Amino acid sequence: MNDTPRKILHVDMDAFYASVEQRDDPALRGRPVVVAWRGARSVVCAASYEARTFGVRSAMPAVRAERLCPQAVFVPPDFVRYKAVSKQVREIFARHTDLIEPLSLDEAYLDVTHTFTGLPSATATAQAIRAAIREETHLTASAGVAPNKFVAKIASDWNKPDGLFVVRPHQVEAFLAPLPVGRLPGVGKVMEGKLAELGVATVADLRALGGAALEQRFGRWGRRLHELAHGIDDHPVQPERPTMQISAEDTFESDLRLSELEPHIRRLAEKAWAGYEKERATPQGRIARTVVLKLKTGDFRTLTRSLTPPEPPTSVTEVAEIACALRERVDLPSRTRYRLVGVGLSGFVDADRLAAQHDLFG
Repeated sequence: MNDTPRKILHVDMDAFYASVEQRDDPALRGRPVVVAWRGARSVVCAASYEARTFGVRSAMPAVRAERLCPQAVFVPPDFVRYKAVSKQVREIFARHTDLIEPLSLDEAYLDVTHTFTGLPSATATAQAIRAAIREETHLTASAGVAPNKFVAKIASDWNKPDGLFVVRPHQVEAFLAPLPVGRLPGVGKVMEGKLAELGVATVADLRALGGAALEQRFGRWGRRLHELAHGIDDHPVQPERPTMQISAEDTFESDLRLSELEPHIRRLAEKAWAGYEKERATPQGRIARTVVLKLKTGDFRTLTRSLTPPEPPTSVTEVAEIACALRERVDLPSRTRYRLVGVGLSGFVDADRLAAQHDLFG
């Protein structure tokens, strides 16, 4: 670990897609805006704060959002516009540091331990970034300042919208103690349930169990939980995150049987391959070794099947053939229907590393 604490920002645009729509169309301001296509298969991409007061949230089925808020204004997403605004925001970040790790179009980590601007503190840097975003994009952003990434991310949500929250190194343990364990990264509903069986509801409860007991119960993950409970996280901001997977997926108008998926798999393989060719054209030119088939059943169960052939796929036809064949490894009843299918390429390696392996074993 570093002896000197890092200064990390997590900057998160407020209700980003919905806020862009309200900015660009004055008639939408002050109204409950839901960014989503209408229809039984659609999900909410974003909800304005006016819509959130009715319980509407991102990733919620659009039909449920409509039931919760009948007066909502539904606006189809315009990702070209959102990406343009995101680029503006990234340019503002880059005036301060080149250690920027985008998480999505609307949020990013920044390491501002050392900055180009020479501002006196991480707090001053966060204030300057938020002011520039407001002035140049006419949108608002919230920010968290902390000595590591996961605490900064929690902090950015503390005073939303249009807020700033600072957790200094000596405040980390006290800040985390009363939080539900579900706020820790990697602690989902299943782990929350397992911890609840041990009488653990808060981070303070988790600390009380002790590192040895957690490691005995959960292995390496238990050790990691103990570290997180004490605010220990040394993961650096990674400006260039290597590609892990390139994929394309589609949700159908009506659920289909496995035997009916081939044309859709082939179409999605073409989309994934087009994205892969762009990746291959970059200076890194990394090579994918694994083909992935993703399926979601009508009752929302997600399955993935993958294959790593002896040689990396070299054509879209090969990817499509492998993805179609992976259906044979789905062991659900033939009557099962599927609402979504996806095709992906993963297992990326550097081209020179792959060549070296061929030289070694060829």
